[in-house]
Parts: sequence; structure tokens; C-alpha cells
Amino acid sequence: MIPDPDAGSLPTQGRPLASRREILGWAMFDFANQAFTLLIITVVFGELFTTVIVGDRGDNFRFANLLWSLALAVSFLLVVLTAPLCGAIMDYRAEKKRFLFASYLATVVATALLFFVEPGYVWLGMVLIIVSNYAYSMGESFIAAFLPALGPPEFLGKISGFGWALGYIGGLCAAGFTLLVLGEASAENFERIRWVGPFAAGFFLLAAIPTFVWLKERGLPQPVVSNYHQIAWRRVTTTLHELHRFQDLSRFLVSLLFSMAGVYIIIAFAFIYGAQVIGWDESVRNIMFIIVQVTAAVGAMGLGWVQDRIGAKRTYQLTLLLWVSAVIAIWATPQVTALVNHLFGWQWQAQYVFLVVGSLAGLSLGSSQSASRALVGVFSPLSKSAEFFGFWGLANKLAGVFGILMLGGLQAVVGLQGAILLCALLFVLAMVICISVNEPRGREAAQQWQGH
Repeated sequence: MIPDPDAGSLPTQGRPLASRREILGWAMFDFANQAFTLLIITVVFGELFTTVIVGDRGDNFRFANLLWSLALAVSFLLVVLTAPLCGAIMDYRAEKKRFLFASYLATVVATALLFFVEPGYVWLGMVLIIVSNYAYSMGESFIAAFLPALGPPEFLGKISGFGWALGYIGGLCAAGFTLLVLGEASAENFERIRWVGPFAAGFFLLAAIPTFVWLKERGLPQPVVSNYHQIAWRRVTTTLHELHRFQDLSRFLVSLLFSMAGVYIIIAFAFIYGAQVIGWDESVRNIMFIIVQVTAAVGAMGLGWVQDRIGAKRTYQLTLLLWVSAVIAIWATPQVTALVNHLFGWQWQAQYVFLVVGSLAGLSLGSSQSASRALVGVFSPLSKSAEFFGFWGLANKLAGVFGILMLGGLQAVVGLQGAILLCALLFVLAMVICISVNEPRGREAAQQWQGH
């Protein structure tokens, strides 16, 4: 449900609630880009790359998993190096839509070119994944930078939750068509499933059009007194010098670094885990996809409304507890299934027990991503929103770099099932660090800076 500008509490901090059409336009980018993250990173192409493009070289896919980890880590590292600088330029020149459009086109083109990645074309696949995932990840930061201007802090949880929920609905539409029409990610079905890249690109291309039609570019461009590179470094340097004013944002970003490391591991390896560890059938894989999308949408929307009542920090910590439970359940699925069958003489299959685990993981996924984005929005002054969300993108993707590389290296030694427990440790560390975050103080810092 789109927040109504004529209902609810009055706006504060001088941030009026945007129109329903503009909020929908902003959320449609989440709807559109889920075709990429779900089909390419999570469900289809990741499994296709590891099991068919690279294949099993007698090591239970460990080398293939490592290459997949490296490709994603490189793309995330590029975001770490460029997101804050791009954010600073976007704020200074009021060019958020222009940067968003560039990242959108780059994602569409690179994703469509995945059609040409055939078995054995490992390096081509890695290069296209690096380019497409880099462009997609930058777009995530760029679209998030619009959030603080869409309403006052007490509405940001609902708006962010609506965006994430709509995103999972978009993923359900895109991947539902892919799984039903294109089929499984296998060597036998390669000539059909290779169209997943062009389909994901086309879905993103068309579904994001309302974003560029309805979303407004706020702010006035400042005059260019030097080149963009100098402007970016000067603004980022100033922000770094003033970070003591935003201590709660800084602490939260450190917490986010650990929590998103765990989230990116799950996103990148959940369906690979299902194929390699659980050994699920195609039908169960498809059911898992639907379960995760529906529960993630429920989690994003439901906890988005909860957040505006109990606070963003408490909601974020609640999502971390959900994640710890989900990771332990993922790891324990084969053992629990075997134990239950032994004790009661049943014939349960691990793949069906794993579906129950998927519900918990979906709730955790949708709620944690929505809560973290909204909390950064609460801590961000309007005049520096793109830059601060550039730092949000930096923390997210730096998390992806070290999280996925750690998982890739660890699974090469102990196997994928044992390595997945790393995620639980990362979520616990994130909870501990977040204890020192003071949400009212962080919100006050954003209000005070707005007067500069």
C-alpha cells in the first residue's frame, strides 16, 4: 500500500510527503531491478555458471564457486571505490536521475550480452557479471538516494518497505515466467535457459520506465568551478572530516558491513546451496523461489510499518535475530531431516524441510534490506543524501567483497554446508555493534546539518 500524503501524522523536518504517483515511480525501480538480482545473481545464472559454464572439475564445484565469488567480489570492490564520489557529484549538480539512467542502461546492455556465454566461456561470463553487477549495484545506491526527499522520517520505513515489497513482486513475475518457460539451469536445457540474460534485461528496461517519468529531481545544481573529480574529492573529504557529527550513522554503517556480508552470501549462494548440498529437484527449486519472494515481500512491507512504530534501530536488530535463526536452520537441514527420519521411521526428504527454512530466510531478507535503507534515510540530511547513500553503497558492497571472498575460500576448504555458518557469526557481530547506535541522536544530527 502506497503511503497517503493526506493521511497520518504531519510531516516534519521540512520534508513533505511526496505524491503517491512519485512514490510509485520510485518503487517501480525496485520492481524492475529484481529481475536482475534474482534471475542473474540468485536463482538462474549463478547456478548455470557454476554447474554448466564452469562445471564440476572433480572437486564438487568448489573451483566454480570460487570463480563466482571472485566475479561478484570484483564488482562490489568497484562500487566501494566509486559510489561515494558519484554520490558527491550527484548532490552537488542535482544529477541523481542522470546517474541512475546511466547505471540502468549499462545493466541492461551487459545483462543482455550474457546470452553469448556458453559452456567453457568462463572469462567472458566473469567479465559480463562484473560489469552488469557493478552497474546494478551503483543503481541501487542511486535510487536509494531519492528516499530521504520522499517524506519525513516517520514515513520512510513504510516507503522503503513498499519499495522492497514491490521489488519482490517484480521478481516473482520475472522469475516465474523464466522458470515456467525457459526451464531449468542445466546443460541439456542450455539453448533455452541462455535467454535468461536477454529476458532479465528486457524486463528491467521496460518496467523501470515509470521511474524516469514520475520521479522528480530535487535540489538546485551548483556551478561547476572545477572538474567533477575535484568536486567529488572535496565534498567526500569534507564529509569525512565532519563524521564526528554523524557518529550514529558511522556506527550503523560498520554494523551494516557485517550484516550485509551475511546477506550477500545468502543471495549469491542460497540456490547454489540447494543444488549442491540439499540436492533438490527442479520442482522444489521453483517452489522455493515462490516461497522466498512472497515471504520477503511480506517481511519488507510488514516490518516497514512496524519500523515506523518501534523505531528503525529496533526493527533492524529484530531482523538480525531472524537471520541468525535462518542460517542455523539452513545449515542444520540435512542433519535434522536425517535425525527425524531415524527417530520416527519417516521418509522425509531434506529438500522439503528446506522449503520451511526458505520461509524464515525470506522474511529475514525482505525486512533487513528495507530496515537498513530506511535507517540511513533517517540519518541523512537532504543536501547530502546521495553522498550518504554512496557511503551506504560502499558499506554494502565492501561487505559483499569480504563476505563472498571469505565464503568462497572457506567452502573450498570445508565445503559449502559448513562454510554457511560464517553468516550466523556475521549477523551476531552486527547486532553487537548496533547496540551503541542512538537513533534519536542520529536523527537530530541530520536536522542540524540541514541548516548548514
